[in-house]
Amino acid sequence: MKAYDSLNVTPLLPEALQPLQTLAMNLRWSWRNETHELFRSIDPALWTKTGHNPITLLKSLRASKVQELAQDETFLHRMQQELEDFESYCELDRWFKKNTAGAEDADTTIAYFSMEFGVHQSLPIYSGGLGVLAGDHMKSASDLGVPIIGVGLLYTYGYFKQTLSREGWQQEHYTEHDPQDLAVLPVLDEQGEQLHVSVTYPEQREVLAAVWKADIGRVPLLLLDTNIEANPEDFRVITDRLYGGDAEHRIKQELVLGVAGLRAVQRFCEITGRKQPDVIHMNEGHAGFAGVERMGQLIRTGETFETALAVVRASTLFTTHTPVPAGIDRFDMLLAERYLQGDESGISRLAPGVPVSRALELGKEEDPNRFNMAHLGLRLAQYANGVAKLHGAVSRSMFKDLYPNFDEREVPITSVTNGVHIPTWIRKPMKSIASAMSGNRDLTTANHWNAPDAIGASELWRVRNELRKELVEHSRALSLQSWEDRGAQEAELGWTKNIFNPNALTIGFARRVSTYKRLTLMLQNPERLRRILMNPERPVQFVIAGKAHPADMGGKELLQELIRYADDAGVRDRIIFIPDYNISMAKFLVAGSDVWLNNPIRPQEASGTSGMKAVMNGCLTLSISDGWWDEFRDDEAGWTIPSAVHADPHMRDKWESQALYDILEHEIVPMFYDRDEQGVPQAWVEKIRYSMSQVGPQVAAERMVRDYCKDLYLPAGRTSRIANQLENARAFAQWQSKVKDAWPQVAITEIRNVTGSAQAGSHAQFEATVQLGSLTPEDIRVEAVIGITDEYGELVNPRTVTMDATADGSQFVMDIPVDLPGTFGYTVRVVPHHRLLRSPAELGLVRFPN
Repeated sequence: MKAYDSLNVTPLLPEALQPLQTLAMNLRWSWRNETHELFRSIDPALWTKTGHNPITLLKSLRASKVQELAQDETFLHRMQQELEDFESYCELDRWFKKNTAGAEDADTTIAYFSMEFGVHQSLPIYSGGLGVLAGDHMKSASDLGVPIIGVGLLYTYGYFKQTLSREGWQQEHYTEHDPQDLAVLPVLDEQGEQLHVSVTYPEQREVLAAVWKADIGRVPLLLLDTNIEANPEDFRVITDRLYGGDAEHRIKQELVLGVAGLRAVQRFCEITGRKQPDVIHMNEGHAGFAGVERMGQLIRTGETFETALAVVRASTLFTTHTPVPAGIDRFDMLLAERYLQGDESGISRLAPGVPVSRALELGKEEDPNRFNMAHLGLRLAQYANGVAKLHGAVSRSMFKDLYPNFDEREVPITSVTNGVHIPTWIRKPMKSIASAMSGNRDLTTANHWNAPDAIGASELWRVRNELRKELVEHSRALSLQSWEDRGAQEAELGWTKNIFNPNALTIGFARRVSTYKRLTLMLQNPERLRRILMNPERPVQFVIAGKAHPADMGGKELLQELIRYADDAGVRDRIIFIPDYNISMAKFLVAGSDVWLNNPIRPQEASGTSGMKAVMNGCLTLSISDGWWDEFRDDEAGWTIPSAVHADPHMRDKWESQALYDILEHEIVPMFYDRDEQGVPQAWVEKIRYSMSQVGPQVAAERMVRDYCKDLYLPAGRTSRIANQLENARAFAQWQSKVKDAWPQVAITEIRNVTGSAQAGSHAQFEATVQLGSLTPEDIRVEAVIGITDEYGELVNPRTVTMDATADGSQFVMDIPVDLPGTFGYTVRVVPHHRLLRSPAELGLVRFPN
């Protein structure tokens, strides 16, 4: 029967239950187990059906259920406890304030720009590692009280949902997400209307973006949305999908993120009375146009391009996340020029005041036809970092051409190793164990856990078995659902009820499916893998998840190859692929697996964080020495797959897969199944204990955010405040021009070894005579470069020591202790020096003896 009309029934929470709305609208519930359980207890089935979204849960409750909750004294008491805990969390002083009290650093504020934020799957604005890292960054900043504001995009469809065809080919599905169903609220302007900011596109068409706010504990996350009625259709789709569309669609999104995002955070601070950010943190190059917009704002007040660039650089941090050029956004130079929109005089209409030619130079690379967003980010940022020590070294090699005349080791790109948010990723059964191992200290601030023996082996093993069983149960249910989605009939699927063994060694592999991560390395010798999996006495099972980018045909083919192997009747109960990998699924995978496998092509994994999450839960590591494991690798905490170097990638993969099989078959499997009289694998448990207590605290996002604060945010805040006293920035810009003009006259005319020969344990003295031209000793630094020399006369691992100027400023002297015998080599160089110059490599100016 056809309906005559429809009636919209709106939910209503009584006053007694209003705290639920308060708790639901702050995503802190996503990492506080007690609040999460409070929502789940309302209606467990509905909680699952809504995808663990408390907003839609509360909207979907029957009126009778609402009345029942309003009269449930036990529930109301739990709710009130959670509200009080939340209010206390927001008010208490945290690590940042305690460690900057009374110092100028306490006023430092940061705006953190990212294309994606993975806070929880109920806010679907993330795809994978970069987004989850950004979400963990926000959560840890909240826990530590770091004054940071996130800036991102509110996507209409987010990233795709993944299913499989009957043939194992990835299928993408997009679901529209109404902001009314998300934990976001409109940012209101002074008139009480939703705040809108704009950005100008070619033909002087103005795009409007509505500004929303999600609260991540104490941290506001501003999200921009162009899908509003005020925009024409071609503008409404700008924020439609994450990483969708062509290059032009991508540059449109990045202009909204960078230009409109900067304007949004500035207006948000004006409206709320917050201090404007001292530091702009660009998480990857996607927000690079924010720096161009900031320069335009300064130039429009009468400052020169050089002064504006000095101010922007002094306050900007750029984090690169890729160790391969193919991972960097690069646009056709003509496309970049079109969107920068020069007027008749060559001044940008996008960022009025900025000469288009100068802006294009900031993004130039070796290929004159490409505009490189990473180059733009580095040229706009005085502070830059990779996301692991190895990645920092790789980044210095990748970008060394931006810093001519300096050795690769001096390229001013440091590293802060990624981390994962402990309260989010550690499963509840492991939390008490980790607390005991830490000596009952705060897990978020401990640098190491000093009581690894606080939990007995039997108890630790019991919890690990519990987590594995939980994973097996979830895997069975999700596998059955996957097969039904692929079109299988009920009569075909009886076998799915018993797949996976809750007592078998379980290996997890879950990450974005791209060629360098080598999803199918384990299939190099499929028959040997089959024998390992099907060992009747010592079985092994794999649970695998991950998405390939919709345009990555190579990744999709690897995924299909793996799925076809897993579909084989001979192994389908020992190796399964679970579609639509998300944060909720990841929590079960990293906790329930016994071993976490990571086998990228070294050194193409910038950091990786899935294995860090596994460590937190007592899962052991099996990895190529790349990313974070290259830095923290320890034979007591896991196993390292030896890296092979071969010109033929097929031979490299063959050798490394052979090593993988050998470690698995001869080391991991025997250790897991070697049990004592009580059925406890003592050696295995000791390895878990060591991994958790020694590696666990080092891979925490709380450690990561503290490192960002100490090494980058606070120093950037200091130089920002200096440069924002514009007379300092003007003087710095003039100084740079003066130094560049005078540099051809700088010369080292003499170097003298005053000591002659020296004995180990004595001192060596050197003198250098330097011709400075129109410069003064305050404009430069004279450095001795010293080290042991090799057979070719090259300095090995040299270090620099600053030489002191004599009274007349023409000579520079140094006296250093000499400890190590051998051939001691030295030279002298002159580099620029200024308090706003973080590294002399920034100017590319250096003078050695002729």
